[in-house]
Amino acid sequence: MQYWLFKTEPDAFSIDDLAARPLQTEHWDGIRNYQARNFLRDQVQLGDQVFIYHSSCKHVGIAGLAEVVKEQYPDHSQFDPESKYYDIKSEPEKPRWYMVDVKFKEKFPQILSLKAIKQLPEISQIGLVKKGHRLSIMPIPQNEFDLLLTHCRAG
Repeated sequence: MQYWLFKTEPDAFSIDDLAARPLQTEHWDGIRNYQARNFLRDQVQLGDQVFIYHSSCKHVGIAGLAEVVKEQYPDHSQFDPESKYYDIKSEPEKPRWYMVDVKFKEKFPQILSLKAIKQLPEISQIGLVKKGHRLSIMPIPQNEFDLLLTHCRAG
């Protein structure tokens, strides 16, 4: 099992939106960064644990937990000319972009803020605390995931 952080803007899609979906499951689409795409396509696996991280909002931080319930498959929005994620260079026979399905597991009592995360001396490997790391999908070492999960649940 691996551990991940998926960023989302809560006015577009939040932990509450995930919890409200049928079966509390949704595809994670719209990834248009090659490194993040490669994580989705090549490394994210069934059963992996995912922190849902709210970004570009008033309360930035880890909001909840999800689990990968379907491994990579082509992101359908890349083929839809009406979608903001349409990619004219992508073809159904040779897709460029992928997505996974995640299932809601837990909403934390309060958001664990980026500021609080940066103040934890044991957290040093996750991209959030490194300069220049702005990926929307990033791996988290298990020891850091476990520590963050403890802090998230403590509220």
